[in-house]
Amino acid sequence: MSATWDEPGWERLAAGVGRCRLPGWDCTAGLVLGEGAALMVDAGSGLGEGARLRAGAQRLAGHRVTHLALTHPHFDHVFGAAAFAGARVYGAVGTDALFAAGGHGREALRADAVAEGLDARRAEEAADALVRVAHEVSGEWTLDLGGGRQVLLANVGPGHTGHDLALLVPGEVEVVFCGDLVEESGEPQAGPDAVPSRWPAALDRLLELGGADALYVPGHGAVVDAGFVRAQRDALAARFGVSR
Repeated sequence: MSATWDEPGWERLAAGVGRCRLPGWDCTAGLVLGEGAALMVDAGSGLGEGARLRAGAQRLAGHRVTHLALTHPHFDHVFGAAAFAGARVYGAVGTDALFAAGGHGREALRADAVAEGLDARRAEEAADALVRVAHEVSGEWTLDLGGGRQVLLANVGPGHTGHDLALLVPGEVEVVFCGDLVEESGEPQAGPDAVPSRWPAALDRLLELGGADALYVPGHGAVVDAGFVRAQRDALAARFGVSR
């Protein structure tokens, strides 16, 4: 399914597309390379982790990371965002308001990070440094990275949160970055910001985007296929009492 890139810890999924499984919470961060552009998918759980991701991505790309897409506003996926200085930041509509200085969203992220075991000082530092999400996606957005590389950003939620963004990378092997709408290393987590009644429909949308032969990259765990996503969709529907 994949081979190791030259950079330690990185895994090649398709031509110019890879991912890194991060220690601690086993989050996935993705990388899509274009011509003179590089798109990072999620940013890790802190400023130090974000800096390490940026350095590895830049070694693979041969230049700086130019774009950053955040799949959903949870600390383990966004707290490293400030390390990607100068990158254009994308997220689902509503993400920027959650990150606004002085708002309850930042405090909720900080508190959740500390509750999950992140050092309190590092959590506060990362929360204070959260970046603006200048490019919010309400439907679909095609991002041109040059060299014939285009990436579709799709607001497929709500589901795991109220602001779930998925990314489709077309190619000979199509890759879908799912965020935590899909989890492989454990049962999908439904916190207080989840919208269970809409989650199965969000997975239906993922399957429409990628189709039967795509690689689906979950927010946590190993890369899966369409059958896994479909089974998780059915399990969530049963768990939450959602009919088709």
